[in-house]
Amino acid sequence: MGSVSEVADRQAVNGAIDTLLRSYPEDVQILVRAARKKLREWLPNVDEGVDASARMVAYRCGPGYKGMVCTLILSKLGVKLGLVGGAALADPRGLLAGSGKAHRHIQLRTVRDLQQAGLKQLVLGASAACRKRLDQPLTRAAS
Repeated sequence: MGSVSEVADRQAVNGAIDTLLRSYPEDVQILVRAARKKLREWLPNVDEGVDASARMVAYRCGPGYKGMVCTLILSKLGVKLGLVGGAALADPRGLLAGSGKAHRHIQLRTVRDLQQAGLKQLVLGASAACRKRLDQPLTRAAS
């Protein structure tokens, strides 16, 4: 169990995300909630935050942009799971989309998309790359 301030921070993030989600269709809200649950399961030692103006939820293992692991980018049609440094990740299943120099994303349209083979490995790869950028030891993620 976290400290009182950690619990308060989590409640504030949850409230901000709930506020953000109100402007999206129900199917997108359900998808975001499922994706958040899955990311917290896969990345138990990563902080979750919200940037309402950018309409995204961010996951970080350290401060600043260097500490960013991934994002959930919301739209009326679904959610993009953005992977920081995704262009450098091995993607044998061809899940990653985008043409940027560094970043890639995976389009999520349904909760079922969270079960795609290879998705968890990409997220864990982005987390490992983040910790390497920050020179932090890798911690074992939940299975």
